[in-house]
Amino acid sequence: MEKRYGLPTAIAMVIGIVIGSGVFIKGGKVLALTHGNMAQGVLVVGIVGLICIICSLVFAELGSKYEKVNGVVDYAEVALGPTYSYYVGWFMTTIYYPCLAAMLAFFSAVFFLALFDIPALDFFVTGTVRSEALALGAGFLMIGYGINAISPKLAGKLQVSMTVLKLIPLCLMAIVGIIVGLKSGATAKVLDYVNSAEYATAVEGTTSFQGVFSGVASFAFAYEGWIIATSINSELKDAKKNLPLALIFGALFCTVLYCLYIFAMSSVGDVDTIIGTWPLGEKLPKIAFSNIFGNTVGTIVYAFISVGCLGVMNGLIMGSSRGMYSVSARGMGPRPEFYGDIDKQNGFTIKSTIIGMMFAGFWYAWTGFIWMYGPDFMGGLHNCLWIAWEPDEISIVNLYAMYIPMFIALISKGKGENVFKRFILPILGVACCCFMVYCCWVGKGYQQVCGYLIFFAVVMFIGYLFKNSKKA
Repeated sequence: MEKRYGLPTAIAMVIGIVIGSGVFIKGGKVLALTHGNMAQGVLVVGIVGLICIICSLVFAELGSKYEKVNGVVDYAEVALGPTYSYYVGWFMTTIYYPCLAAMLAFFSAVFFLALFDIPALDFFVTGTVRSEALALGAGFLMIGYGINAISPKLAGKLQVSMTVLKLIPLCLMAIVGIIVGLKSGATAKVLDYVNSAEYATAVEGTTSFQGVFSGVASFAFAYEGWIIATSINSELKDAKKNLPLALIFGALFCTVLYCLYIFAMSSVGDVDTIIGTWPLGEKLPKIAFSNIFGNTVGTIVYAFISVGCLGVMNGLIMGSSRGMYSVSARGMGPRPEFYGDIDKQNGFTIKSTIIGMMFAGFWYAWTGFIWMYGPDFMGGLHNCLWIAWEPDEISIVNLYAMYIPMFIALISKGKGENVFKRFILPILGVACCCFMVYCCWVGKGYQQVCGYLIFFAVVMFIGYLFKNSKKA
């Protein structure tokens, strides 16, 4: 492809892809998981950012050697061959993309309802999610897939405009929030909370970093997208030098901005209010912005966050719409000649988009009626940890686990490279991925992890049955 992008553009692309709604959704949750310990909350953000930087650099090394690769499935094929890349593609198509798209549709509904002070969750009374949130989220999901199927160009333009809206509230809070919090004494009050009797009671019976491990597994959602950023290497000028630099500077910018934003939440001044935004933390940004800018401006900024959340959903739908096509283009999966076909009218993969929407519908139902416990439909299943695992977070950690064989393969294939590129960098990548898996095991518990792995094995077995099926 044409070498069209320089380093500044590449850095901007990395930032635009990585920054999404995750920091708004998971920020309050991380602070709740760390029991209001602001230092540990910022530590979580820094740890995940470091993991993101190291793992992206390993892929950048692969990209600099094989400039035709674009995306994780291509990287898997370069590292371990077409069979492994097929299973990675099958996972991305059936679980990763549609699952995250479904979760973002629901999160978008939660944010929009909060704009009008309509509660989406009723966890503390009935333990359920309201029908209004489920219906609105389903509508967002169907509209998103409809736009991508009918007008992929429009979907791309929406993605660019929504990216700008995501940066406005982050930068505002990162700068103004910290200044206001320090000046008013609210920040000092929150930081001092770790010395209180309430904090000692909250963490009693847990290990010192139990909340950090749980937070790392949760906040990985906020950084997800960096792997997509590595796909620009074939269009990047002097990719061998510029791709690693773009990833480093882009990821550092995101990490610093995220840390400042989380720290700025201390401007709320009341740890009980921060923790009380559990389980999603979606109310925390509105509370913080309203305290600083007033209700009107706070609501407007919160509306930007809501639109930005839809932007992330749209980006995931764009990936999901191409999922089955990416598998079929390799001559694998169910009926590759059918699902690999590009519609002549709009030059897009409509059949692949329909399959993506069907998978997303499945995950939306799973999320709403099992994990989130929709209006009394699934009842006790919500309380069964073997089934009611949080699909977005655990599937992201699953992807990190799939990186491990690829990083090990880089060691064996890196003949002629220096010690750092062949051994140190991939080994650090493996260590980061293993740490992420460990955090998931500790944070989620063996029941949720094992329950998910059983489900994952079933999905991969179905993929095995379709692997070389031309007429299935």
